[in-house]
Amino acid sequence: MNRWKRFCQAVSTRQLPCDVWLILAAILLAGLGWVMVSSASIGLLEDSYHYSKQHGVFLIVAIGALFFTLCVPLEVWRQNASLLLVISIAMLLLVLVIGQEINGSKRWIALPGPLPSLQVSEFAKVGVIIYMAAFMSRFAYELRHRAFSLWRPLAVLAVPIGLLFLAPDFGGMVVFAACVIGMLMMAGASLTLLLGSGGFLAAGAVLLVANEPYRLARWTSFLDPWADQFATGYQLTQALIAFGRGHVTGTGLGNSVQKLHYLPEAHTDFIFAVVAEELGMLGAISVVLLFALLIVRAMLIGRRAEMAGHLFASYMSYGIGFIIAAQAFINMAVSSGLLPTKGLTLPLMSYGGSSLLVTGIMLGLLLRADVETRRQPKRASTPYKARHEPRLSRSGVRSRSVQRSKQ
Repeated sequence: MNRWKRFCQAVSTRQLPCDVWLILAAILLAGLGWVMVSSASIGLLEDSYHYSKQHGVFLIVAIGALFFTLCVPLEVWRQNASLLLVISIAMLLLVLVIGQEINGSKRWIALPGPLPSLQVSEFAKVGVIIYMAAFMSRFAYELRHRAFSLWRPLAVLAVPIGLLFLAPDFGGMVVFAACVIGMLMMAGASLTLLLGSGGFLAAGAVLLVANEPYRLARWTSFLDPWADQFATGYQLTQALIAFGRGHVTGTGLGNSVQKLHYLPEAHTDFIFAVVAEELGMLGAISVVLLFALLIVRAMLIGRRAEMAGHLFASYMSYGIGFIIAAQAFINMAVSSGLLPTKGLTLPLMSYGGSSLLVTGIMLGLLLRADVETRRQPKRASTPYKARHEPRLSRSGVRSRSVQRSKQ
């Protein structure tokens, strides 16, 4: 027990100005991602380092966004939560009208000149998380004590999910739903109704898969990719070949064969397969552990903020942790054959300016929540339960001040 206490004290960040473990995990993932994007994209274009240079620029922009977000008080985000949600919904509507259609889906808005396209669903994540965190911090007592009060956030969630369905972006729908349901769970909403809502969404997902031939083909190919390895099962079989070639220690950095026009989207959606091939099982496990460290630190920041009474910072941190966890799990599970193929990037590692920029913003929000909680370990205001519950006298009767306020 004494050894465990000494270990906890050694790794603790209580005496530090911020959570260094979160920063370390993010730096290692982003650095490794840049290296793997450079390796996976060599030979795709005449300029072998085109994607590497572009990814470096995206990283610089993401770091700038992180520091900008870190300098903005969380109260500013909370007060503008509704505006951010409206902007997110407007962007999801706009992409349906003027968006680029790639692989049968409208997810990107082309910008003029050399600027990269914007993936709207990535930016909508921030708006949804901030709005939900503001709502849950305001109605925390109702969510915990009135079971059916969660219909309001679920009704709001239905709007972006419906727009993502029209895109269509099935993977984005799953990530949004997992994030909001996870936030409601951490806010203390009725577990029975949450499980029922999750079951309803799962049933809807099954119907969506059954009603669209291409989705059904992806599902059947996921169950047995080798049955149609040159058509619907092509991406998954090539990813599994990459895993098989990697063995324990990998083929070595830059020695991947699958990235040479065998594995589609090797530098974006299937970057984890290239990691497994070049760095082996040890490299793949290291990536999983780094994501686990990042998510655990995000949840701990949320827990500390909740204990200190910073409810908005708490629920926002939970939401960011859930959305990174859901997207990372789906991406790695797809690459390893545990889930059907979906076009989701691996946060901090896959090539893509929108994904890196939004992840940088979310990490800045996490660090801001951590810094504000450390500066003010206990809020001076009355906790939410005391604000909402009526004050009683010793005889059990409401106080006169409460009765006058009711009148």
